[in-house]
Amino acid sequence: MSKPRQSRAFHEPLREKDTLDQTEGCRHTNPDICANNRMPGVCAFVCANGICRRPPRSWAKQFEVLIRLTENSKGAK
Repeated sequence: MSKPRQSRAFHEPLREKDTLDQTEGCRHTNPDICANNRMPGVCAFVCANGICRRPPRSWAKQFEVLIRLTENSKGAK
């Protein structure tokens, strides 16, 4: 995955399987420095289901931001 595309992934809208503890796909802005990069059973890049079991520490705060944005956009419709 290209670096510009990956750096945007952190800010993309929530996906169906995103939770506070996991992400659907990688949400790291720079996966190359992730301690779990390519770790079987943990990293989205190597898991068959594409789930990251150890999102960045900043994910919890971003998840809450994205939840609010999702709720606000549903209320605006």
